[in-house]
Amino acid sequence: MRLGAFGVFLGARGLDDEAVAQAARVAESAGFGALWLGGSPRLPVVRPALEATERLVVATGIVNVWDADPVELAGEYAAITDDHGDRVVVGIGIGHREATDRYEKPIATMRGFLDRIDAAERPIPVDRRVLAALGPRMLALSAERAGGAHPYFVPREHVVAARAAVGPDKLVAAELSVAIEEDPDRARAAAEGFARFYLGLDNYVSNLRRLGLSEEDVAGAGSAALLDRVVPQGDAARIAAVVGDFRAAGADHVAVQAVGVEGVPEAQWRALSSALGLG
Repeated sequence: MRLGAFGVFLGARGLDDEAVAQAARVAESAGFGALWLGGSPRLPVVRPALEATERLVVATGIVNVWDADPVELAGEYAAITDDHGDRVVVGIGIGHREATDRYEKPIATMRGFLDRIDAAERPIPVDRRVLAALGPRMLALSAERAGGAHPYFVPREHVVAARAAVGPDKLVAAELSVAIEEDPDRARAAAEGFARFYLGLDNYVSNLRRLGLSEEDVAGAGSAALLDRVVPQGDAARIAAVVGDFRAAGADHVAVQAVGVEGVPEAQWRALSSALGLG
């Protein structure tokens, strides 16, 4: 996938088409290879971003299997690529147990979802889809049935494990949540505000515990040690160094999410671009 080494991640829930287009223009002009749109979007959300740019890859982080029909999803992908070419990556995920009363058998459910995509008249190519994957079984399925894995809210150690699980030839496109802020108190408040939600969800907590973090680390808004590993804080140069660590750990692509910012975080993206030497 032509994602490049660096991308940006933006929660799309609540954003209108113009905001999505603005985000895409900023991301492309700042030199990032991809824009990931989060918040369990449906695939058509990528259209305004594609229409506003020329080269940027636009990805979903992630289409939720409980909210989407796989055959319709394949049709949406075909229609979008007919119009805009090969600039779409479909991130697909099982979502959170807490978000639906239908949650059961995540591996079997994901397999069935992919089976139906593959049976569609025009399937989504294997190398144009990635799976949201944390645990070993979903990581293995990412290698078997997709172009790779898109882990979210993870420390560097998980990137190492993901690379080992999917092998050398599959994509590891890791989301990295960061607070790009020079004031340490504001940065820590932004990191805590973001982490508190995800530390209330079983799949993220289980993954962090699997990586050796303690019950105290994952309580509330997270310990200082957890936040420094999962939502690092600091100026753009500090964050660029962490992005480099993720790449060294085995991530082909790092999608950076600037937390604690309303709307499109243009200033933060441009500062990070400069620190990464993209601009």
